[in-house]
Amino acid sequence: MRSNFLHHTRRWIGASALAIVVGLGGGAAFVATSQTANAQIAAPSVTAPSFADLVEAVKPAVVSIQVEGTEPDTQTNFRGRNFQFQFPDLPPDHPLKKFFDQFGDEFGNGNGNQAPPTHKYEAAGSGFVISADGYIVTNNHVVKNADKVTVKFDNGDEMTAKVIGTDERTDVAVVKVDGKDLPYVEFADDNIRVGDWVVAVGNPFGLGGSVTAGIVSARGRDISGSSYGDFLQIDAAVNMGNSGGPAFDVHGKVAGMNTAIFSPNGGNVGIAFAIPASIVKPIVNSLIENGTVTRGFLGVSIQDVTRDIADSVGLKNTHGALVTEPSDGGPAQKAGINSGDVITAVDGQQINNALDLSRTIAGKAPGTKVTLDVWRNGKSDKVTVTLDTLNDAQVAQNDNQGQQEQGQPDQPKPSSVGITLVPNSDGDGLLIQDVDQNSIAADKGFAVGDVILEVDNKKVSTVDEFEKAISAVKAKGLNTALIKASRNDTVRYIGLPLDQPGNK
Repeated sequence: MRSNFLHHTRRWIGASALAIVVGLGGGAAFVATSQTANAQIAAPSVTAPSFADLVEAVKPAVVSIQVEGTEPDTQTNFRGRNFQFQFPDLPPDHPLKKFFDQFGDEFGNGNGNQAPPTHKYEAAGSGFVISADGYIVTNNHVVKNADKVTVKFDNGDEMTAKVIGTDERTDVAVVKVDGKDLPYVEFADDNIRVGDWVVAVGNPFGLGGSVTAGIVSARGRDISGSSYGDFLQIDAAVNMGNSGGPAFDVHGKVAGMNTAIFSPNGGNVGIAFAIPASIVKPIVNSLIENGTVTRGFLGVSIQDVTRDIADSVGLKNTHGALVTEPSDGGPAQKAGINSGDVITAVDGQQINNALDLSRTIAGKAPGTKVTLDVWRNGKSDKVTVTLDTLNDAQVAQNDNQGQQEQGQPDQPKPSSVGITLVPNSDGDGLLIQDVDQNSIAADKGFAVGDVILEVDNKKVSTVDEFEKAISAVKAKGLNTALIKASRNDTVRYIGLPLDQPGNK
């Protein structure tokens, strides 16, 4: 988060920026007033918890991080006015390429010969030393695109740091200074509970060495700021500049790394998020050893199992991750994992949801053989898969799994579940042309333009096939049909209850 964070509209805010605190008026910023009563009241002494000894012990290992860097400028100045341009990336033989190139040359971006304009920035964050020789942990978003990183210690010493490695998926980074016998802290075991105390130390608004305390409000939060979620929610005051700083447990161990806040106004409202030590520690070790992080790759697009989906496939609970599509040629497809399978466990460890599966597989080394418990056709099975190495191309392939562009409808015919279907022009599935707004299908989110691909894991390309598949579900004694649908090239499964008003 750069120093212009106030212009951002996202409510999930990385807590790193540099600001200036100005006292209003010409006098003192803080004024205390009191009145003395005629009768003195004798108040009993109260013993309150103090973190002073803990803070005194750990504070020397917490650092402020100052970053200088350059990043692409989204605005271009032309004849005294600022404009924002996005030139198309055209092939060399395109007839309009020369047309756009001339503007690219003038504005310094687009397809011209000049490089896109950049601007310099300064930012601030926090970090903590984990070794006597100077390895320091912080957030990736604190040091991203950094040209220079300066670390300031609690005693006032400043040292230039080198970025050892970063991991954008977990927002973890490691930098290093040339140190000797530096004070350092250790990671805690993953046993902190909701309600336990935490102490946050960091550099909010450039005010280094600030200390706040609170409790763990929740665990396992998914704030969509990370590919793997599982954040600790804490109510210790965390603000801009605290990013990368530690949240200590009562034993002085790092329970988590402060990373983001929930805020409608850019300031602390009592909801902050820290990456648990159990996630940070192995990432840090990998960055120090290799400079990068390698993760296992299963090769599946997945979604959570809802109550409706569980009913449609005969599961007693909603644990597991539903496979929407295995990637072509990926480890899962090679091992026989199919669309519609529900992965309920990995090496005997229960999988609670899609995020849990992603996190579990990512924690395995490439080349590892894992045993998956798979729910398929109403019974459990085991499948052994050898994991590959996760890379960005594979992630993009999973994210873009789906069907071809939807065709134009013809021969519309209402179905028995409140949706009007027509054959898809490419012969794959049925296109929804209309949805009865009083039907359960509408309540479950089906919309015009969706493509119905399968019912109960059976492909359907005609309305008759669709109706037969619905009847077959009812014949099994099930009250919910598992529907595989595609929207904007994204495949998903929906459990559609059948014995509902509007469904005949």
